[in-house]
Amino acid sequence: MVVSRPATPQAENIPLGIIYMVLTTFLFAGLDALAKLGMETYPVIMIVWVRFTIHLVMVAAVMLVWYRNYFRSDCLKLQLVRSALMLLTNGLFFAGLRHTPLATATSIAFLGPIIVTILSVPLLGESVGIRRWTGVIIGFVGAMIIIRPGSGIIGPGALFFLSSATTHALYQIITRKIRAVDDPMTTLLYTALVGCVATTFLLPANWQTPAIADRPILIGLGATGAIGHFFLIKSLQAAPAAAVVPFSYTSLAWATAFGIILFSELPDVWTFVGAAVIAASGIYIFYREQKLKKRAMQKD
Repeated sequence: MVVSRPATPQAENIPLGIIYMVLTTFLFAGLDALAKLGMETYPVIMIVWVRFTIHLVMVAAVMLVWYRNYFRSDCLKLQLVRSALMLLTNGLFFAGLRHTPLATATSIAFLGPIIVTILSVPLLGESVGIRRWTGVIIGFVGAMIIIRPGSGIIGPGALFFLSSATTHALYQIITRKIRAVDDPMTTLLYTALVGCVATTFLLPANWQTPAIADRPILIGLGATGAIGHFFLIKSLQAAPAAAVVPFSYTSLAWATAFGIILFSELPDVWTFVGAAVIAASGIYIFYREQKLKKRAMQKD
């Protein structure tokens, strides 16, 4: 059996990369919407299990069709930790999503890149200057605009989203470490495998036989997760991160649309204001990081 290694660099195609990123945000917003729909009837653990199990089945199908072995990893411990963090991210996010509008949940999730900046200091040894710290502070101001502590707008659900954003930030930091070592499909495989195995142990106490009418919803949430990750990989392969990452914030538009159509949720103006503040600070931090990387490369 052929063992796949990291793909060789391909010619850049920025328009295609942007299309892939927009498709990614659409699919991930669809995943969240279907999960919220499913949690009206089924336990969170079961929803998380379905999400990762169908993801695993789809990756396994690709392995069979392409006749490749993606199990080999040169950083297995990091793959397992990263996958566990993705499992925690999904579980925490879905738990908070049960009682929170989609657009609001998505807006708080925008804190991910900002938390990455904070954690990169102790975990990656990176130096963060005053400009990026300013971006971090502004981002948290945006979060407070959305959450409005003491207002009762979101309640305890905010803690789930903040915890989810933190575990997702740790997940992104580890992804930085392994993306140059393992094939992206290897990373996809372990993400699904760890999530599926871990939740299978909890499934017997949380199982409800799905009604026939609900099965498309459950299958759909697993499929959108797997396909969304695939398009995310394709986006970053097709174009530089600087060109496509800003388009990840289109997820708010998709989340708002799904919220209105499926749940009659219309976010208030402060949710949009806070989301805009967080998105602006996140994009600023990202471009600042890219600028500093270019300077470092020029010095080398």
